[in-house]
Amino acid sequence: MKLFYAPGACSLSPHIVALEAGIDLELCKVDLKTHTLENGDDFYRVNPKGYVPVLQLEGGELLTEGVAIMQFLAEQKPDAGLAPPLGTLDHYRLLEWLNFISAEVHKSFLPLFWKGTEEEKKKARERILRRMDYIEEQLQNDYLLGNSLSVVDAYLYLINRWLKVQDFDMTRWPRLQAFQERMAARPAVQHALQEENLS
Repeated sequence: MKLFYAPGACSLSPHIVALEAGIDLELCKVDLKTHTLENGDDFYRVNPKGYVPVLQLEGGELLTEGVAIMQFLAEQKPDAGLAPPLGTLDHYRLLEWLNFISAEVHKSFLPLFWKGTEEEKKKARERILRRMDYIEEQLQNDYLLGNSLSVVDAYLYLINRWLKVQDFDMTRWPRLQAFQERMAARPAVQHALQEENLS
């Protein structure tokens, strides 16, 4: 399988999940400013949506949207325990967290990364602060779903990296800081950062 990624973008989450699951991926770097691949090809021909991640399956089919890709990867290696079994309440808690982070947190960063107005940036930062305060309150264990890693933790790790990039004061969230340190110590995370030249 091939993962189309941009260093430090939301494609980092499925990259980490694949490594945690022991799934070998071919990496294909995308320049999101020019929407080109390293060989100069037009990325829009791969994904008309114009953004990463994209997972190309063995048969050539394409899967887009990070949340879907992470769940797909987890289900390829159920013994890795990265997603609770389908039909359990924990499975729906996972979906609940993935949707919350995607819709309420991830999208709030858009004005900060993509030339929002000063007013848009101010409102985005306020929204992010409220959402991260909620996550801090809910993070009662080592990981979001308890004491074992799941795909949503790879997503939260990425969001925490973005908080740092955008100069949020992380001392406001001691549990999230401890979580980030736990995640950063994981070999799969270190490997993903190295492969994306982020370390």
